[in-house]
Amino acid sequence: MSPLRARSAIGITAALLAAGAVSIAGLIGFVGLIVPHGVRLLVGTDYRAVIPFSALGGALVLALADLLSRLGSVELPVGIVTAFLGAPVFIWLLYRRSSLGGV
Repeated sequence: MSPLRARSAIGITAALLAAGAVSIAGLIGFVGLIVPHGVRLLVGTDYRAVIPFSALGGALVLALADLLSRLGSVELPVGIVTAFLGAPVFIWLLYRRSSLGGV
């Protein structure tokens, strides 16, 4: 198997595993995929800082999503709001990664 084909297979497998985790845990678990990436961009790669800031950032994002879901005349499920917040960030991360030579 060529390196390009192996890299593609690994990327597809990782995407399917992440999709499976989100489908089981719900869209709120989507925050656990997005927030650590954003935190790592802000504080660097030292996991002594990334882990606590990811926990705080995840709580902040979910509190913000809950607030946004309650603002309208109809209360939306929090998972829909987190999907609208997280999907563009996730797509941006994938686009950024591919433009740097990743999968």
